[in-house]
Amino acid sequence: MPVYEYRCNNCHQVVALYLRNFADVPQVRCTRCGSHNLSRLFSTFAVHKTYKDVYEDILSDSQLVRGMMANDPRAMAQWSKKMEGAGGGEIGPEYEEMTERLERGERWDKVAGEMQDRQLPPQEPGPPETE
Repeated sequence: MPVYEYRCNNCHQVVALYLRNFADVPQVRCTRCGSHNLSRLFSTFAVHKTYKDVYEDILSDSQLVRGMMANDPRAMAQWSKKMEGAGGGEIGPEYEEMTERLERGERWDKVAGEMQDRQLPPQEPGPPETE
């Protein structure tokens, strides 16, 4: 969906208009003062890669593939960052911590285990086993 942005020449309000397609842009009014005296702004945009594109990018990087096959935590962190770009979602502090620790060279199983222990409630001891 294209987004068009305008600045009102009267009150300097920025107006964003979301369209379903690239058809002719309708007459735009300022949401603050109602003026039609608007100037079009250049907007930023994002291009998202598909997971297929990301996997092809990863597989074409022979050094990254060798690192992952050798269980190098730095390669795991690099792979994770490349995959993060495809998701487009917001990441949490736990993800950032895990990636930073992998980049420092900590083993992924150690990092994952410690982080999982922090997230899970302590286990209550069960009844003794009888034979």
